[in-house]
Formats: sequence, C-alpha cells, structure tokens
Amino acid sequence: MAELPVLVNVSLIGNKHINRGTPCEDASCTLSRNGVSVVCVADGAGGSKYTHARFGAKCAVDCIANLLCDHFDAFYFENRESVSRSLLVTAVHSNMADLLVEHQLDGLERLSCTLLFVAVKGDLVLAGHIGDGLICRVLSHGVSPLTLPSNGENASSTYFVTFPNAQEYLRFIRTTTDETHAFVLMTDGVEEMVYDADSQLVRPVVARLAELAAKGKEKAEEELAATIKEFVIGAGQNTDDCSVGILYLPQTPVPDFSSMKDSKAKFQRNHEDTIRSVQMEMVPKVKHAQEILSAIASGKPVENITKAAPAEDEPAEPVKENIGKKEETNVSSSDIVEKKEKEDNSKDIEGENTETSGEKTPKMVPLWAFLLMSGAYICTVVALLLKLI
Repeated sequence: MAELPVLVNVSLIGNKHINRGTPCEDASCTLSRNGVSVVCVADGAGGSKYTHARFGAKCAVDCIANLLCDHFDAFYFENRESVSRSLLVTAVHSNMADLLVEHQLDGLERLSCTLLFVAVKGDLVLAGHIGDGLICRVLSHGVSPLTLPSNGENASSTYFVTFPNAQEYLRFIRTTTDETHAFVLMTDGVEEMVYDADSQLVRPVVARLAELAAKGKEKAEEELAATIKEFVIGAGQNTDDCSVGILYLPQTPVPDFSSMKDSKAKFQRNHEDTIRSVQMEMVPKVKHAQEILSAIASGKPVENITKAAPAEDEPAEPVKENIGKKEETNVSSSDIVEKKEKEDNSKDIEGENTETSGEKTPKMVPLWAFLLMSGAYICTVVALLLKLI
C-alpha cells in the first residue's frame, strides 16, 4: 500500500506588517481524512476596507479542507464543472456568514482573500485557485506551474473568493498524480520571488523547498519557516506575508536538480489578441445564427437569410472587470474625489461595454444568453418534429 502524502504548511508575517504593527493576513492549513489529503493557502486582502481579511483567509482554508476531505469523490466525478465551482464558492460564503455576525461586519468584502488548494485521494488530484499566488507541480524531470497568478491591471489588484461571482474566476482542475513528486502552493509574498511571469519560469528552488517534506512534517515546517524568513521575508523592509503549502508524495522519483533551468526566454505575447477582440469578431456570426434559429423556430424559410458579414475592424472598448485591490496606496483628496466621480459614472457589470467619455456604447448579447436561447430553439424544433411524426 502506498504511503500517504506528507503535508506541510507555514504562514509567516512579512516585514510590511511587522513595521506597521498589523497582524499576518495569510492563512494555511493541511488536513487528512477519509483517505484524502488536502493543503490550502489563502492571502487576506490588505487595505482599510478589508478590515477582517485575516479571518476570511482562515475561514476559507478550513472550509475547503473539510469539504474536500468529506466529499472528494462528489467533486472529482462531477462533469458539470460550473456546478463544482459554484458549490465550492457557496460553501466558503456560507461559512463566512457566521463571521459577519461574530464580528458585526457589513458584508463579505471585509473578509476578502485569495484561495489556493490541492487535494489528493489515491492517484486522483483536485486543485483550485482564485486570485494571485502560484500552484506548482514538481516532477521527476523538473518543476512547472499548475496554475498561474491572476492579477488585474497591476500587481496590486486581483480576484477574491468573496466576490459575488467568484465562481467565474475560480480555476478548477481535475488531474492525476502521474509523474508528480510534490505539489507546492504559495501566496504572492513567495510567488514574486520564485516565479518569472515574463518567461513563465518557476525557479528550481521550489523543488528544493518541496524536498524538505522528505524529513517529515515537523522538521520540514521548521526548516521551511527558517528558509522563508531568511531569503524571502528578509529580502527587504516591505516584504509581504508568506504562506507555503506542500503536498509531498513519498516513494516517487526525486528530480535531478542539476538539470533544472534557472533562466528561460521571455514569452512574446500579442497584447491585441484578447477575449474582447474574439467577442467582437464573433458578433456577426452570432447574429446570423440567431436569425437562422429564430426562422426555424417560427417555421419560416431560411433560404433567403443572407450570409453573415465579417466584423468591422474597429477598436473595442475594454470590459470593466470585477477586480479587488490588495493594498491601498496614499492618495490626495483630489484623487479620492476623482475616483468617486468615476465610480458614480460607471457601471460595473461584467460582459457589457462600459461608458467612456460620456458616450454610451451599445450592449452586446452575452454569449451565454445566445447559447441558452439556441438550446431553447433546438428543443422547440425537436418537439415539433416529434409531434409531426
């Protein structure tokens, strides 16, 4: 019988919070039950409006660890990923509701945090990630990211599990442990030191940190904490809180550290190739398909429907996303007034065009609405055909 994974986790306060006299806002936990091993980490949002983020982070990791230990199979074998993502977020929100009463808070935003988790049962793996931070997979031949940091317009903004539509930003992965030596999870305080976003390179030190788990949980946590304090937190006076979680698989091949790359060519990204540009390109085809389906549903001939014209090459307005600020910076009163005016004059509705320079842009039919409408039309047509037969 294979040995159970070794689970390791540490959460340490960074110099930024030490200097301010504020508590650590990170949280992490490990749990083994029912043949399931889970490791979770979370990073509470910084800033005056996220007053109880550290409590939210602790609640989130404990909730997910218990949920996956008790219901791993349900989530792993559910084919409707949207259902799984919604249930995970709902579970966290439901548990956080008690904190609203306990601390007399006015909303979930006060508890905002990111969330990363990995659960293993046998050779099956469930992983999830919302916000920044990093989940790495250590293999016998190296180390690579399993999920990447998700930031907004800049490094200080990200997505939180407390968002009303958090399930839309939750990356949910079902895989296996094949060729895996360990999983390493980290909040952005560590991620920024070991991950190069320009080249998508995870530095070999992550694999060396994972190997500490071979010494057992207690010894590994002691040495891991000492390493992070010296090389990460000690790297500057403004370093962030740090959390690391390790799920180590014994009796698996140890990677060859000498063969790991410590540098990689920068990835050349096309910044004009965005989901927004894809949506605009598809608009004529979607409208054309709607016409066809409407005609079929109403029994009208479709022969005379003209072919869809290609989309015009015109710049698309950016879609405003629901992004949270992890840290607040010092701003003047004029900045605050300007920000307030912008907030009062804008709509934060995902999937719709925002107003720019006082001019309103036309609303697009969301793709999900079109697909739902299409399904209804097809069901109607099938029903009519069956009735005729």
